[in-house]
Amino acid sequence: MRVLISGYYGFGNLGDEALLDVIVTQIRARFPHVEIDVLSADPAGTRARLHVDVTPRWSSRDVRAAIGRADVVISGGGGLLQNATSLKSLLYYVGIIHQAVKAKRKAMIFAQSIGPLDVFGRFVVREGCKGIARATVRDARSKELLESVLPSIRVEQTADPVFLYDAPDDDADLREEGLGPESRPYAIFSVRKVPALKEGIALLARAVDRLSEKHGIRSAFLPLGGTIDAEVSTSVIRLCKSGPLLLPECPLPRAAAMLRGAHVVVGMRLHALILAARYDVPFAPIPYDPKVQSLCDDLGYPLGPLWVPGKPIPGPESTDMLIDRLVAQRDALSEHLRERGEAVRASAARNFDALGELVRES
Repeated sequence: MRVLISGYYGFGNLGDEALLDVIVTQIRARFPHVEIDVLSADPAGTRARLHVDVTPRWSSRDVRAAIGRADVVISGGGGLLQNATSLKSLLYYVGIIHQAVKAKRKAMIFAQSIGPLDVFGRFVVREGCKGIARATVRDARSKELLESVLPSIRVEQTADPVFLYDAPDDDADLREEGLGPESRPYAIFSVRKVPALKEGIALLARAVDRLSEKHGIRSAFLPLGGTIDAEVSTSVIRLCKSGPLLLPECPLPRAAAMLRGAHVVVGMRLHALILAARYDVPFAPIPYDPKVQSLCDDLGYPLGPLWVPGKPIPGPESTDMLIDRLVAQRDALSEHLRERGEAVRASAARNFDALGELVRES
């Protein structure tokens, strides 16, 4: 039995690499007889890190051959079926699914956020994904959207697989990054480049300085998306009075340890917030994309966003008040995440139950 995994893998984005880590780990634990092949932009790196078969994602000939060898093709996890990034991206991922169905392989949309999709995007998904066997999505909004586009397909709401990520050691030594015991408490900021962010850079700098001046909490920027995130982080840091850190790019376990040790998190990157929630670390979201707000909705998270990119910038008093609430209500917010944790992890595990049903059918 052979499973082919299609996703945004091999690009150095730690959130997507966390997804792949968990998917591979869970498949191996549940189905030890299954061979795993991954479509990757960095075949050598993915192979060395996870010890799986790897197919270069840009070689159409190799991709067709990989689909032909597979018994099951899964598309996910992540936010693949959307055309906010680009139409080219959507056509690529739908094309993999379409080829799998044409080759009479079992195809599954796996742990995805769906959308945004414009009229043409909905048409592409509807026509290209006909014949898939199963679909799991990681939020209620995605379930509603995919059911409207593919009404004949069984769509099940689950949760992001990264909620199953194994926690790093509690005693991880972070002194090298400037986050040792003498630097605590600290806040982790996770930002990413979006057009509307230019308007919010001063707001983010104010949040950093408020944490430092009012609460004695030092901030550090964690570039989960690599160099692009580091550049955006630097733009914020230049406006700060309090001297926040820019953390180096690092492997996933190291990044997870930093998030686990944080007093609070302020984040745009979805998987920064998911890992924070995984470790019961309170966060202030910046929902640049519907998937971030959907995470908060599905968690029933009681703290509102610091700011919604594309909407008017909150005034200084509103920013200060939100940061003060994040710190003052830290214990209550942490308890809320702890209470939700078991149910969310069960929902995340359900992705692999559904995949198991498909594997057995094959």
